[in-house]
Amino acid sequence: MKNPLAVLEGLRRFDTATVCNVLEITGLRSKTEGYADPRIKSLFPKLSPMVGFAVTAAFRACEPTKGVPVYQSLVDQVGKFSDLPGPAVPVFQDLDDPATAATFGEVMCTTYVTFGAAGLVTSGCARDLPQVERLNFPCFASGVMAAHGYCHMPFHDIPVRIGGLVIHPGDLLHGDANGLTTIPLAAAPHVPWACERYMEAEAIVMDHLKAGMATPDSFAEAMRLMRSSLEKLGDELRTKIASEN
Repeated sequence: MKNPLAVLEGLRRFDTATVCNVLEITGLRSKTEGYADPRIKSLFPKLSPMVGFAVTAAFRACEPTKGVPVYQSLVDQVGKFSDLPGPAVPVFQDLDDPATAATFGEVMCTTYVTFGAAGLVTSGCARDLPQVERLNFPCFASGVMAAHGYCHMPFHDIPVRIGGLVIHPGDLLHGDANGLTTIPLAAAPHVPWACERYMEAEAIVMDHLKAGMATPDSFAEAMRLMRSSLEKLGDELRTKIASEN
């Protein structure tokens, strides 16, 4: 990906639902793939979209770590952030089912903010919510739990499954109040441009409805024009992606 930081800045301008709309018309994946299910929720939905590259790990808290320093994995993890083409997003699959304790809290999130991470995702739980919220650090989790148990990271840099979504190391993530999605790297440079065009197409219908003069026939025509615009956009988007691959 050329100019990844510029691409990421463009992606931050749009919400995750609009990004998903655009990805649906790329033809790169099924319309029911590539995003997390409702188990994964934004803990701070008023924050701007999170955009960054996944740094994956497994998490476990149900049993002692047998002499492994709890925070050594955290030190090793942040040391890898500089290898990425943009901000990191630590992503944890909680291996305990149900969750035994919180995956993260104030110390971990403060560490990640210090080392430039864009946010955090876990299939497990969170804690220290008031303190973490003050960091303006987007976090996604399945729930909240008060203690951290025997927290440790037994595996790193592996594919993980988060809310039904498989995330690989280095995957580009986009998340906000609407949820979490991956963005194929081949499509990423074109998504901001396509989001603008998609919103323009939707505005054909939205502006017509807001004008207060809609009839069933005029609404049908507005919908036809929107669909035509989106079909054209899909063709242009697929051509742009194919030309670079």
